[in-house]
Amino acid sequence: MHPKSRIHADPSLQTDRFDCLPDPLLLLILNKVSDIRSLGRCSAVSKRFNSLVPSVQDIFIKIDRVVTVDGSDPDEPANPLSPKPRNIFASFLKMFLYIIKPFQRSNNPSGARSHLFPQISSHRHSPAEVLRNFNNVRNLKIELPSGDVGTEEGVLLKWRAEFGCTLQNCVVLGGTRVDKKPNSDLENSNLNSNSNLSEDNGSMPESFYTNGGLKLRVVWTISSLIAASTRHYLLRQIIKDHETLINLVLTDADGQGTLIMRSEQLKEFRENQLACSASSNRTQVPACNMKLRYCPYLDLPGNFGLQGATLVAIKPSCEGSNANSGNNVGKKENEGFVNGAFDGVFKLAVKALMKRRTYLLEMNGF
Repeated sequence: MHPKSRIHADPSLQTDRFDCLPDPLLLLILNKVSDIRSLGRCSAVSKRFNSLVPSVQDIFIKIDRVVTVDGSDPDEPANPLSPKPRNIFASFLKMFLYIIKPFQRSNNPSGARSHLFPQISSHRHSPAEVLRNFNNVRNLKIELPSGDVGTEEGVLLKWRAEFGCTLQNCVVLGGTRVDKKPNSDLENSNLNSNSNLSEDNGSMPESFYTNGGLKLRVVWTISSLIAASTRHYLLRQIIKDHETLINLVLTDADGQGTLIMRSEQLKEFRENQLACSASSNRTQVPACNMKLRYCPYLDLPGNFGLQGATLVAIKPSCEGSNANSGNNVGKKENEGFVNGAFDGVFKLAVKALMKRRTYLLEMNGF
């Protein structure tokens, strides 16, 4: 057998280049990785990596599945042909979040190297349990496998909410149908939309009230608020365990809803008692003022059109009254939240709807 010096003629091949990098630079690289499963694999590379991974500040967790507490089998395969449930309240009132491949710290009394690695096992671990291995989390993003609110096929529904210890802001964007227009119809649609704009004074048509249009928008709004308050409630243990958090986002793979909490809101959450709904495992939604804007048909870039386009801006009543008493700064902040709630074509839809006539609604807490 050849000696090791002859096999590796170049001494540089025996040098671990990562050993030449300082810890701050390695942490910067690991923060760019962010995905919790990838970080688990990194922690198994070496003792040094294993000691650095728990100090990562930016973490992304992708949830594999949602397990309800009503006894449904989490391992039952989903039927891809079955639509989302039409009963929009049924599927998300009570749920726990689980990750199939969690981090596990193996404590070895013999002194052998312990590591954080996504072990494949039959046990499921919640994000709160997985994150207990980290001691300096600052920016956390969690992604659910799908949206919470079941809708009819072709319906657009998106929401974004800000929470402290309770709801602070929420905006809901919806439409009864998204149309994809062929290029040959683009010119005609532009002519029709221009003629409609000249006849449209911004008021809701009478049919909006008589054919269930307003009722449908109320259902969208309440369903989105229930989804947001349920997500907020599920985050309480994570916020309690990680006082270093300054930015927390809980979204879903469908892009339907996003809950955000920033530094001041997280501080408020820790300093105040969480008001829970008596009927389910979610945060209580306070009494709110709502501003509803509606457009029967909205042309969007990319040859798209949105039928029954609706924008609902929601604010707790107590804060809304303060904003209406001359607080222009608060009003601008609220408008900034609404205008920046969505990206791309949906941002343009919000901008167009903000020019429409505003209808004021009130809602009791629930």
